[in-house]
Amino acid sequence: MGQEFIIKSQALEDKVNQLLPSQGGFQAGVDLSASTTIIPIVDLTESAEGSDVRIDLQTAFSLTSVTHTSTDNTTNTIISTTGYFRIFGSMHLSGAGNANISMTDGVTTKVILINYGVAGVLSNKEFDFIVFLPAGVSVTATTSSTSIVLSTTTRQIADVSGNLINPL
Repeated sequence: MGQEFIIKSQALEDKVNQLLPSQGGFQAGVDLSASTTIIPIVDLTESAEGSDVRIDLQTAFSLTSVTHTSTDNTTNTIISTTGYFRIFGSMHLSGAGNANISMTDGVTTKVILINYGVAGVLSNKEFDFIVFLPAGVSVTATTSSTSIVLSTTTRQIADVSGNLINPL
């Protein structure tokens, strides 16, 4: 016979609320419990979240889910809304100067990707990464010359709470 344990954890209660919104989440007077008894598990996570799309399919590109920007000799804001975003593309350098992608809140700027070009040397660098943007933070792409092109494509993969966003 197995033993039963009561679990008191705000983090676990929050996760139940996030994963099971259709069930009203964790309710007062209901305790989470654990048991030493072996019980078969059926994973209903995707259905409980309201999405039956596999995660690999959820991150697919569609005509309306991606945004492309080409930057040369200027600064472009490529993302200004909250959430989790995939940023991918390439930096084509055919002259002297630099290209970078930065995060800023209007006061502090952090460069998250940079590449330098040298006169007479051709270079093409590809990149692919994910960023998280809370309220008030944006992502910019900057190049210092017309001989440097920063081509970026972005796709929001989750909202600020981490809820996955399916392609449209």
